[in-house]
Amino acid sequence: MKKNELIAAIAAKEGCSKKEADKALNLVLDAIQDALVAGEKVSITGFGTFEVRERPARQCKNPATGEMMTTEACKALAFKAGKTLKDAING
Repeated sequence: MKKNELIAAIAAKEGCSKKEADKALNLVLDAIQDALVAGEKVSITGFGTFEVRERPARQCKNPATGEMMTTEACKALAFKAGKTLKDAING
């Protein structure tokens, strides 16, 4: 499902215009992004938890040349699905 399809589904389910659904979705996504950038964990009960995790620098092999190289430390987004979401997916 793409963003436009999600907006259409929200509009149909809520009975509002696509413009209003787009605005609501963007507000939610912006709030989640702002919290993650600030280093906060975002928990949506029944859906899941978003958090930023630190990845340390490490040694790895370049698959093209076989040469050993070091990757830089970085931050990575992690999502852990909640029980309600897992149960819905698994039937």
